[in-house]
Amino acid sequence: MTESTHESGRKADCEPAHEPGREPARKPILWSIAGNDSGGGAGLAADQRAALAFGVHLCPVVAAVTAQNSQAVTRVTPLPAQELEAQLAALAGDMPPAAIKTGLLGSVENVQTVARWVDALRQRAPVALVIDPVLGASTGAAFASDAVLRAYCELLVPRATLITPNAAEAARLCGEGGPDRPRGMAAAARHARRLLDMGAQAVCVTGGDALAADENGGLAASAAPDEWPGWALDWMDTPHASGWLALPRLRQARHTHGTGCTFASSAASALALGFVAADALVLAKAATAHAIAHGYAAGQGAGPAAAAPGFASGPRYMPLLTFGHEDPARAFSAALQAEAAASLFQPASGHQPNPPDIGLYAIVDNAPALQAALAAGVPTLQLRIKTPSAPDEAWRAALRDTLAQGMAACARAGARLFINDHWQLARQLISAHPGHAARTGLHLGQEDLAALTTEQRQGLAASGLPLGISSHSLWELARARSLAPAYIACGPIWPTTTKNMPWRPQGLGNLAFWVATAGRPVTAIGGILTPEQAAAAAQTGASGICVVRALGCDPQAAAPAYLEAVKRGRLSEKAAAPDMPKSAL
Repeated sequence: MTESTHESGRKADCEPAHEPGREPARKPILWSIAGNDSGGGAGLAADQRAALAFGVHLCPVVAAVTAQNSQAVTRVTPLPAQELEAQLAALAGDMPPAAIKTGLLGSVENVQTVARWVDALRQRAPVALVIDPVLGASTGAAFASDAVLRAYCELLVPRATLITPNAAEAARLCGEGGPDRPRGMAAAARHARRLLDMGAQAVCVTGGDALAADENGGLAASAAPDEWPGWALDWMDTPHASGWLALPRLRQARHTHGTGCTFASSAASALALGFVAADALVLAKAATAHAIAHGYAAGQGAGPAAAAPGFASGPRYMPLLTFGHEDPARAFSAALQAEAAASLFQPASGHQPNPPDIGLYAIVDNAPALQAALAAGVPTLQLRIKTPSAPDEAWRAALRDTLAQGMAACARAGARLFINDHWQLARQLISAHPGHAARTGLHLGQEDLAALTTEQRQGLAASGLPLGISSHSLWELARARSLAPAYIACGPIWPTTTKNMPWRPQGLGNLAFWVATAGRPVTAIGGILTPEQAAAAAQTGASGICVVRALGCDPQAAAPAYLEAVKRGRLSEKAAAPDMPKSAL
């Protein structure tokens, strides 16, 4: 969240202001090897705006010069390969890139030059390569011959960390271009898989409104509020996650020139900042939607999409993500309910209503510990009982008794209980004791949710039982948002030994970012071992402060300090979120 949106807040985990005489931290360097657009809408101009939005330094390397305006491209002139070579050689020794993004290259020789330099640079240090295969203009002008297309497939796709073709470009790269090319969502996913088979590490087939339109209106959001005509969709397939990135279509969006360049450069900027491809694509989707919403007229035709800092200052442009190939219209049905929609995509005003107060949230694994936490006044609890490798009937009976006792005890105490994992048994017990429903919810991790069918996930979302979902990364946040849960857990905030996990600690900055962008209440979890940490987490605006080991063997002795800390954090000056989160992988 930008400082202007929380004028009274302080930046969470922010660096101290630059002092005179002190060298500021260097920004990651992104090379964009692309075409110059004389109209300032696409190409290197769009790349520069995206880089500024992400806070990276762009080195604009000219590979081609175009004569164009907002209405037409009248001339395309690739630079000679030796001119491209000279620019790259000048940069390599002094300003080596963390990432390279390619746009319009214009000739086989330029493609060869880029491939050779990528190999040379990677011998020195890791370099991410994002390929935006600019094969034609939105005005209809062709930018790539068949020979250039073959060079892309043979030299650049196998070296790509990420490739971001639109649906028509993906079809052409896969040998299925032309007016009769396969269209729609299934074709986009199939083409992405083909590009992965060709050697790309990750693919995002961008489609925006076009992919939804190709479904002959099947994705027009019949379940959506009237003001949403449907979804803007992109299919991503990465090592960490695959699925449909989606945002509601922006009504009356006309100034979209440079959208593809903005998306690719945003993803490349995020990779330069250390994000994995799945997280980089979530940020790119948000940045591009924000850019389209803030596009402006510069001529008689479509004006430029205007990427700018602050694109992630609230939930409005934070995308949703499906679990794999499921139909977005069905997958997002919970998110389209009126109350959830209002929070998932509300504008960032800086004056959002206070979220439901989950408060101090203790995780326990047995009935005595639950009873002790209730006696200490803990308002929210979770029963986390892991299933053994070979559960027998005795274990199942004991589990049923423990859950039933916990539900009854929390109902008597007026506390909330979330049951981890055992959602089917929990629903059976609630059916038998409907009076417990008002105080009982479910909590599932991302892997558990991914193992369910779309129908099961929708059944959980529609059951009326509060659902909490874990998240550790931006793509997990986007998936959690798709179910409009009662809360989204963000963690680990600090280092923790309770689980062996690949995630780096989120820190207070990422926690504040989650609070600002989730559009749902956020619970902080992981490494909260002191009352001071609990107060700091509460100060970000997190609705719940989760403790696992902090209450120890004597909750009645330990809990008062944590309860007071959460209250103190709530009353303190709110910590404003950073403009950008940090990578947690």
